[in-house]
Amino acid sequence: MKRKIISIICIIIIAFLVIGLFVRNRQHKDKDEQNQRATVSEATTSSEEMKNVSASSMLEVGTEKQKGFINDNVLHSDIGEIHFSSYIPDTYDGSEPYALFITLPGWEGLYFQGVGANMYEDFGPETIKYNDKMIVLSTQLDDWGETSANMAIELTEYFIENYNIDTNKVYLHGMSGGGETGSLVMGKRPDLYTAYLMTSSKWDGDLNVLAEAETPVYLVIGEDDSYYGSTSLKNAYAKLHELYEKKGLADDEINRLLVLDVKDAKYFTERGYKDQHMGAASFAYEEDIMSWLFAR
Repeated sequence: MKRKIISIICIIIIAFLVIGLFVRNRQHKDKDEQNQRATVSEATTSSEEMKNVSASSMLEVGTEKQKGFINDNVLHSDIGEIHFSSYIPDTYDGSEPYALFITLPGWEGLYFQGVGANMYEDFGPETIKYNDKMIVLSTQLDDWGETSANMAIELTEYFIENYNIDTNKVYLHGMSGGGETGSLVMGKRPDLYTAYLMTSSKWDGDLNVLAEAETPVYLVIGEDDSYYGSTSLKNAYAKLHELYEKKGLADDEINRLLVLDVKDAKYFTERGYKDQHMGAASFAYEEDIMSWLFAR
């Protein structure tokens, strides 16, 4: 009888030990699974923060979408609030450098016109077709003067510093008033950009600074542009050409850096435009123009 009691006690002790071991193993397994889930969650969050830079207190990400762009992002800076729309490919995760294209729309797209008014121009959406690894920004600045030029520069620098950007593929475009702003940018920091496309505008920036940097520029406008005419861009082209000649550049080198494309009346009427300035919107769909920019 005594032996039976001892045997039962031993069995009970062994059973408790087995149960305890099982519980402990289960607890370790649950803890490991929790750690794995936390790691995955952290990685996903980090990826989204890299994509949107939402962790930065300087950048406020918008919510309204239009033509695939997020509208009314705001970069808070010392010189004011910089409003812009953005397209960041779903494939962007920060692991490899992407190109950067910034378009400066004309008067109709300025911020006081309303959030998303800049998206009436298709230069931003059309550029997506040329490179699936390119971040595209369309600004909504306040005017076409010095402050807006400085804002365009600051926005460019911010993305270069906070995103994985290929600095050999940073492109700028300016339409109408935005083109004036872009010319000021080229007279301040042409070194930031790979090339500049100016459509239906006039040149206000310092050509000497541009000539020193040798940033390629494409100037395109209607011969009888209703707002600017074509004289300003023709004069800018001649002056810049002269500066390059004085630097000793050969004609083929100058032609690589500088293009003047003046469209005649037929170009616009064939596309249904009576007004050449308004017809400049069609330049966004011209593959030879856009391809020139991204081939630099």
